Amino acid sequence: MKKLGIIGAMKVEVETLQNAMTGKRIQSIAGMDFCEGLLEGLPAVVVECGVGKVNAAVCAQILCSCYQISHLVNTGVAGSLNAKLDICDLLVSKDAMYYDVDCQYVGYAPCVLPGMPETFEADDSLIGRAFAAAESIKPGHTHIGRVATGDCFVAKKELKEKIVALTQASCVEMEGAAIAHTAYKNGVPFVILRAISDKADDSAEMDYPTFEANAAAFCARLTEALARDLAQDE
Repeated sequence: MKKLGIIGAMKVEVETLQNAMTGKRIQSIAGMDFCEGLLEGLPAVVVECGVGKVNAAVCAQILCSCYQISHLVNTGVAGSLNAKLDICDLLVSKDAMYYDVDCQYVGYAPCVLPGMPETFEADDSLIGRAFAAAESIKPGHTHIGRVATGDCFVAKKELKEKIVALTQASCVEMEGAAIAHTAYKNGVPFVILRAISDKADDSAEMDYPTFEANAAAFCARLTEALARDLAQDE
């Protein structure tokens, strides 16, 4: 039986999903409230992990170890690194990587941790199903691409350009690769879903608070649609 773990960094990214669940029970672990129940008829656990890579990885490991999830989804907002990816467009991850890792002086490629792959690849089936779900919500405004993750809110054009050069990613945020990394270590299929809240450049400080709630709402709708699709298999 499928059991979907769903992680969002902030309340605005998970509140709609938690409110939509039935048969809810909540358990607090490591300061995080794990809301377990049914989402669109599918067993699921929805949790707000907090911002940043460590919070995200701790949360993902708890889902794997304590809730025996079969699939993992990271939902939320991100800054665009691609001119074709506009505010409130939807992105489904093909893979994820860190942009703030540097072990080049000990023989590793930029952005690669020792012993880890260059990128963490999302599950092909989840990519396809998530893309179809996203297209049902915003036809013509869905992209498949790479997610770049680091512990920084990107709001300067110079940093954005550096990240693009390092990663060739489509969007930038602060949790996805850490969740993907944890999923990889546990052998759990994953996908990252993002709605664009800003352009990750000198306009980000103005655009992010303006569009955050709308972008998060689109991503919540996408996550619900994916859960509904997965529930049809049960």
